[in-house]
Amino acid sequence: MRVALVHDYLSQDGGAERVLKAFHELWPEAPIFVLFHDPEKITDFQSATIHQSFLSRLPFVRRHFQWYLPLIPLATEKYNLEDFDVVLSSTSAFAKGVLTAPHTLHISYCHTPARYLWSDTHQYIANLKYNPVIKAFLPRLISKMRLWDTMSADRVDHFVANSRTVQYRIQKYYRRESDVIHPPVDLSVFKISEKPGGYFVAGGRLVPYKNLDIVVRAFNRLQEPLKIFGTGSELNYLRSIAKPNIVFLGRVSETEKAELLSGARAFIHPQIEDFGITPLESMASGRPVIAYAVGGATETVIPNETGVFFNEQNWESLYDTVLNFDSEHWDSRKIRDHAATFDRAIFKDKIKNYVAERYEEFQTGIRQVALPVQ
Repeated sequence: MRVALVHDYLSQDGGAERVLKAFHELWPEAPIFVLFHDPEKITDFQSATIHQSFLSRLPFVRRHFQWYLPLIPLATEKYNLEDFDVVLSSTSAFAKGVLTAPHTLHISYCHTPARYLWSDTHQYIANLKYNPVIKAFLPRLISKMRLWDTMSADRVDHFVANSRTVQYRIQKYYRRESDVIHPPVDLSVFKISEKPGGYFVAGGRLVPYKNLDIVVRAFNRLQEPLKIFGTGSELNYLRSIAKPNIVFLGRVSETEKAELLSGARAFIHPQIEDFGITPLESMASGRPVIAYAVGGATETVIPNETGVFFNEQNWESLYDTVLNFDSEHWDSRKIRDHAATFDRAIFKDKIKNYVAERYEEFQTGIRQVALPVQ
């Protein structure tokens, strides 16, 4: 079975890239097709054969790929995949739009339908730091991209959603059924601490939709110690409104993050995520999660066993929840055992079996079509 892997682009290290890494470990001989690759930021695929689109040769594409949105459908459709039996795409935007031969099965692991095209269009345009003329042009471009995105979904034989939240979006925006396989967590990095510290922790990519501002505003009033890790466009703003009890750690290594999570009273998760890896990393460290009760967190946090929810996405609701949070009576081993159900090994087994089963069905269908008419 000849397999090709397709990913949107390789320029940041996030949950989608961890999924691709697991795919690569399962099929190490499979080439990876991407719009562009930044090897200085992404170093996990040094042994892989990576094919980049023509966009990779254009100026500033790794920092400002949004400039080239009109060319992305063409770049995606130019991948030559006719020699493969299975194409496995990992995507939150473009990779599902590849063209495949009639004898090729296309399975798309969808992290979410593109936020900027569907759920977050207005917020996306409002937050772009472009001049008014360009921003006035963007709605028309995004509308055209949305049409291509809808059309490209019809090219997929089977969708796999990374959560029930994304499964719902696939049904709503693409009118397609999907199967759910949750993304992997590398439990080996995270350990239970003997003596958790006296601080709370939050963080990740510090961008607007993460809503870290409500965490800062709540802890400004609580005066409890809070550590925030990560970098992003919101960092300077969050620093400007934070009081001294809030410490910004910047970028941290995986080892540093593991120590930070294991030493915390709880991890604060205020955003709506497609799935959300970091809450599970906190649970893998034996520490509970305080999460907004919408999105992927509702599929991973068990109320009063592995964490608690707050029901409104504002600082007041978070403030009340933290104020009444009991830091003491949590079973760290039970919390970690729950996180273990999302381990990388389990994910890899599920994906490997899923691809094998769908390919067997696909081959059966081809053979039936190929039979001569009596």
